[in-house]
Amino acid sequence: MTDRLRSADLVEHRVSRGVGNPELMRAALALHDNDLAVAEPILRSHLKADPFDVTAIRMLAELAGRIGRYKDAETLLRRALELAPEWEAARANLATCLYRQNRPTEAIDELTRLLTDDPDNIAHANLKAAALGRVGGFDEAIALYEQVLKDAPNQPKVWMSYGHMLKTVGRQADGVAAYRRALSIAPALGEVWWSLANLKTVRFGADDLAAMEAALGRDDISDEDRFHLDFALGKAREDLGDHEASFGHYAAGNALRRTKIVYDADETERFVDRSIALFTPEFLAAHRSDGYPAPDPIFIVGMPRAGSTLVEQILSSHSQVEGTSELPDIPALARVEGYPENLATLSAADLRKLGESYLARAAIQRRTDKPYFIDKLPNNWAHTGFIRLILPRAKIIDARRHPLACCFSNFKQHFARGQAFSYDLTDMGRYYRDYLRLIAHFDMADPGAVQRVNYEELVDDLDGQVRALLDALDLPFEEACLRFHETDRAVRTASSEQVRRPIFRDGVDGWRGFDPWLGPLRDALGPLNTA
Repeated sequence: MTDRLRSADLVEHRVSRGVGNPELMRAALALHDNDLAVAEPILRSHLKADPFDVTAIRMLAELAGRIGRYKDAETLLRRALELAPEWEAARANLATCLYRQNRPTEAIDELTRLLTDDPDNIAHANLKAAALGRVGGFDEAIALYEQVLKDAPNQPKVWMSYGHMLKTVGRQADGVAAYRRALSIAPALGEVWWSLANLKTVRFGADDLAAMEAALGRDDISDEDRFHLDFALGKAREDLGDHEASFGHYAAGNALRRTKIVYDADETERFVDRSIALFTPEFLAAHRSDGYPAPDPIFIVGMPRAGSTLVEQILSSHSQVEGTSELPDIPALARVEGYPENLATLSAADLRKLGESYLARAAIQRRTDKPYFIDKLPNNWAHTGFIRLILPRAKIIDARRHPLACCFSNFKQHFARGQAFSYDLTDMGRYYRDYLRLIAHFDMADPGAVQRVNYEELVDDLDGQVRALLDALDLPFEEACLRFHETDRAVRTASSEQVRRPIFRDGVDGWRGFDPWLGPLRDALGPLNTA
């Protein structure tokens, strides 16, 4: 579901009220054409003169949402609803805004209210199902998708979302069927082709290749369809052993995706420098007894595509450990002005409160009363110091993989959100270096705070590595951890189908066939550039 607020609807609403304003109409048309530089001053000027115009408020919220300022958009939408509490369109926009801010429970509340008044609204039901998936309500989400598709069977994007949910709960065959149904309706829908490729277990046939190539050759598809098709074709050609053609598609998809995002590798480097300067051995020792002392969380951090889902699946097979997902809560709590330096100004009570807040937020994802749970958001490596301050007894696992294998695996992956560093080989290498640099600092400043699991060693010696990991976590050995692929649980990441198979070596050397094109990555990795 799009996060745009549909400026065409705003024009219609304004006209239907009989108060059409030429300047406001001009702003609406500018939003329709995505000309935000024209729309913003018009809207601000209009609201200065008429601060109670709910249509203009909603339009300004649309503008804020388009540039990713969802908190500002939320504030504006709540103001619009204060003035017009029954305005369903604004409430729907608020639900989308909350969902985009990783606040699914609040989004569900708004959507439930909307569906009470408009039970046949497909868009509301689709978003509610997606939000339910975020909080682990998979059965309810699947039932909701099935009801939507019963009433509106020709909605390819709903079939796609349904396929995502089926894949998550391990119903791969049903998920593939849902994806195929979507393609029968919209053969050029690139995200569906990528979703099939992203299962990692699907092999495309000649007809599939022809259909994807035909779709990519059209001049009327969106950039989003185009880069998804390139990623899917990259996987298809790789499976056929045609590394040159495969890399060409991966490179094209990444280059186009990179034009849609903002990422500054220098900013990441500066953040790591500042973190290293703050988290000295003395600073960490001084705060050793601060924070909330609960031992419940187990954080799995590192690079995406480094084996974190495999480690999660192994640990989630233990009777004392619950797997949740990649939780957004640590970054959300850390996202304040002046971070990380502001942490030096916090009292022990402040740090304890932050630890308690994290556990309260994470509780939304809990489904059992097991004593430990996993948060496997890889990017939490950047918040290792923050975690140590607010949850001093939490365990942190660094899932690590060979630099070239890990980085190229990221380059092949189109992520639904985040991971902005992953669409350029140079950015990727620099990000990997900064990640290793910060973890190495904590190995020195806080020895033993971070446990390490090496993917290649795990593949070569599953029994020994699992026993060592459980010992480091003070957990007794359980045979089920070696049979992790038999564990029935929802898995929401790109490795969902891979961890439902016994351990395999496919990912260890898969990058080598692409080595002739990895020069920029090798250069960026510098001393980490190992064959």
